[in-house]
This record gives sequence, structure tokens and C-alpha cells, in this order.
Amino acid sequence: MKVTNVHERELRADPGRVGMLIDSLASEGDALWPAHSWPRMELDGPLGVGAAGGHGPVRYLVEEYTPNRSVRFRFTGPKGFDGFHGFEVIETLRGPAMLRHTLKMTLRGPALLSWPLLFRPLHDALIKDSLAAAQASLGEPPQVQAWSPWVKFLRRLLSAGRGRPQRRTERGR
Repeated sequence: MKVTNVHERELRADPGRVGMLIDSLASEGDALWPAHSWPRMELDGPLGVGAAGGHGPVRYLVEEYTPNRSVRFRFTGPKGFDGFHGFEVIETLRGPAMLRHTLKMTLRGPALLSWPLLFRPLHDALIKDSLAAAQASLGEPPQVQAWSPWVKFLRRLLSAGRGRPQRRTERGR
């Protein structure tokens, strides 16, 4: 089964400032990943081709990286995820830049069930939080979307009640 999942948000910033958010991924000053309410993105070195890591049970390696423009991660886990995900800056005709997250993969074996029931709802909530973090990092009011009851249930179940709460404010302020 093939999956394409795209999330994007127009940001009131020039493409260079938006690209800097991508460049900050998995660093001490990460301004894009919503680590205030999700497992941190961690890599075994600086963001660059060949760096390996992930977040929570999702594992990947950096397959492509163009500083200030885009990054693409090839999945190495969980089992049955054959594909990639990544962020890119899209220049728009009206001036502001678009930040896009794209996930494309073929599901096999256990992922045929785990993606729609578990990973997709969590992924969608995480990426929406990431786009809100991007807005907050650029000084814009973040468009935070509430987690669905299913996402709240999954987080509670998977963390045995130890999950971090969703914040409704700018990146921990």
C-alpha cells in the first residue's frame, strides 16, 4: 500500500529565514521540532547526509540535505516503512514562503495496520505542532490545532500516563 502525506503552512517570512528552521533540526537550538510535547528528534551527529537517528520508535537517516532549503530522511524503522519524509521551503508568488512536510512510503507487513491505527494520527498531530512551532519561532501567532481524542488516548497509552501535555502557547513561553 502506498502512502503520500503532505502538510504545509504559509509563513510570513522570506525563504531564507524559513530555511534556517530546517537547518536547526536536531540541534540544541532546534526551532522547528515541537520537542516541548513530542519526543525530540535526535541524530548521531550534525544535520547532514548520512546522519542517523529518529524520534520515538521512528528511525531514519539523512538521505539528502540542502542547507537553508530542504532535508529528506530515509526510514529505517519501524518495520514495514519503506520510504522517506522531509521538510522543504517552497517560494510562493505572493512573497511569503511555504514550509512543506512530505511523507511518501510503501507499507509492508505490520505497517499495514500500525500506520493507519497508530502512526498516522500521531504523525499528523506532530507535524501540525511542528508547523505551529515554525510560526512561533518566526514571531507569528502559532495556529495550534487541538489533538483529537484518539491522539490523546494513544499518547496516554504509549507513555503509560507519562506523556508531556500539549501546550497552547508559543514554544514553552
